[in-house]
Amino acid sequence: MNVSFQLDEVSSLNYQTDSSLPIIYESQKRKNKNYVFKPEDVSFYEDKVYAFVDEIVFHSAGLHDFSLSKKKLFSLDKSNFLFIRQDPPYDMTYVTSLHLLELLDKKVKIVNDPIGIRNSPEKLLMLKFPGIIPSTIITRSINEVDRFTKKFSKSVIKPLYGNGGESIFLLDRKDKNFNQIIESFVNNSNEPFIVQEYLSEIKNGDKRIIIVNGNPVAGIKRMPKNNEIRSNIHVGGTAMTTKLNKNDLKICKIIKKELLDNNLFFVGIDVIGNYLTEINVTSPTCIQEIKKLNKINIAKIIWDELLAV
Repeated sequence: MNVSFQLDEVSSLNYQTDSSLPIIYESQKRKNKNYVFKPEDVSFYEDKVYAFVDEIVFHSAGLHDFSLSKKKLFSLDKSNFLFIRQDPPYDMTYVTSLHLLELLDKKVKIVNDPIGIRNSPEKLLMLKFPGIIPSTIITRSINEVDRFTKKFSKSVIKPLYGNGGESIFLLDRKDKNFNQIIESFVNNSNEPFIVQEYLSEIKNGDKRIIIVNGNPVAGIKRMPKNNEIRSNIHVGGTAMTTKLNKNDLKICKIIKKELLDNNLFFVGIDVIGNYLTEINVTSPTCIQEIKKLNKINIAKIIWDELLAV
């Protein structure tokens, strides 16, 4: 089969932690041809969607040991499967690629569905489930942030479309930098941002839970460094084994229909204490850490499930 992957620049991926490379390698093990391209490589003409692609070939089980072919123009309709896997942010190049990929022949199985991704930014999709998320506001108003933070001793502020723990700050009204942090969000971007109640349980880590085709398959705990509120692996968090408890499974059950209705096949959710804090649909990570710690091969599960559908 032909399998295409819309990714960030392959040479920029961390082969020790990246979750796309194991999926591509598993595809190669199944004798597929695998092509990689970036959002800006996508074109539309004569009623067809094309991309300038490189064929990627692994030469060993080491995910750093691969080569790329000379770039060529490839009709994406010739793909049996297509994975959309580049990291946020949601810029217009990214959004345009989703609109174009939406035009592909319906015989091409896309993971995750471009319409589903476009309608489900990670920090917005969770707002459909107010009973299982922390108190949250989306705003650009300093007055609204001031009013919200009076309810809690501490809050967390972060960009709506960031990833990997980028630009997340603790808001403490006793902090002399309190106003400056809020002003920086207002002045440095025209986009709204998100403010949430601070969950003290983050000291004990958060859970990344991987969901495939609506069902939870594995999870890990991510422990933040000392004096950190961010547990993301990208910013120094430590991965640890964990088990999914009743509350974790309850959260997964509550959101399952929404994921399936939007054709969101491969999803990673974040849970702090008893609360859902993000639903990651663009480029869920941590499958390498899960394989190392729990001996669960998420890439294999993904392909087994895709081929069984």
